[in-house]
Amino acid sequence: MPSDRHVVVEVDGQVLADTRRAVMLLETMLPPRWYIPREDVRMDLLTPSDSHTLCAYKGQASYWSYGDTTDVVWTYEDPRHEAGPVRGLLSFYAEYSDYVIDDERIPRPVTEWSKSRT
Repeated sequence: MPSDRHVVVEVDGQVLADTRRAVMLLETMLPPRWYIPREDVRMDLLTPSDSHTLCAYKGQASYWSYGDTTDVVWTYEDPRHEAGPVRGLLSFYAEYSDYVIDDERIPRPVTEWSKSRT
């Protein structure tokens, strides 16, 4: 769902994304995932990762890291099925990023991914 909400993403206190052009993706049993245009992301602060994962619904994801936080952001360059609207957009793990949406800090969700970081 395209959104004009003000979405800011921070990692370790550093703003890495600031947009009003995000796309919110809702999936069963997961927190909302916000996908952000690259133009609104501090790509100069991210390092490409060799990591890739495969989602049966969205396809292959590629990752970037920030500082000591590995694979903090991902993208689908060639998404499958109905995930076409997030093609090339970037999403930060809400489990270890801080989201501020319309000036409200969103608590970090607890999911299987947050457990892998502890």
